[in-house]
Order: sequence, then C-alpha cells, then structure tokens
Amino acid sequence: MARLGDMVEKVRSKNAGPFVLTVDIFCGDPQVFKAVSAGLKTESVSKLFGAETQLVKRFDITDLNVVKFSFPRPQVQGARTDRDMHGASYGALLADLQI
Repeated sequence: MARLGDMVEKVRSKNAGPFVLTVDIFCGDPQVFKAVSAGLKTESVSKLFGAETQLVKRFDITDLNVVKFSFPRPQVQGARTDRDMHGASYGALLADLQI
C-alpha cells in the first residue's frame, strides 16, 4: 500500500457551489492514473468524508489522467458550523489515504 499523495502530482479540493465539494486527483501520467483508478474505491472516499456512497459522484477522466469526486458538503457553505468555507482541507485528508 502507498499513500495517495506520494503517488500523484497533486490532490486539490474546492467548493463546487454552497452545497457540494469536489476533490481532484492529478495523476500526471497514464500508469499512475490506472493504478489510482483501480486502487481508490468510491466507498473509501465516502467513508473518509462521511458521505453516503450513493451521493458520491466519481469521474475518471482518462484524457487528463485525473480522478475526480464530488459529494455533498457536511454543512452548507458559510453556516455557523462550517469549519472550511472554501473546502480546501479535504484534499489533504484524501492525500493521506493509503491505497
């Protein structure tokens, strides 16, 4: 097993509106993309972020060597309980995942 962040060029997260977050995994080359695509399970991502698996959308973008996940924010952006207005910390959590 390897740490995702050590395998890829970059893991980035951001808002996709006030209700959705998106995490992009930039693999860099086709071999790394294939390894990440095969090794990273949607269920693992949903568990990590506490989202229901059926609400997590996954996009494997072969032409760009990118794997992308979109899922509902735990709180609406800007809510009193929102601890990450821009959704930037979710990428760091995913980068630490072992696959």
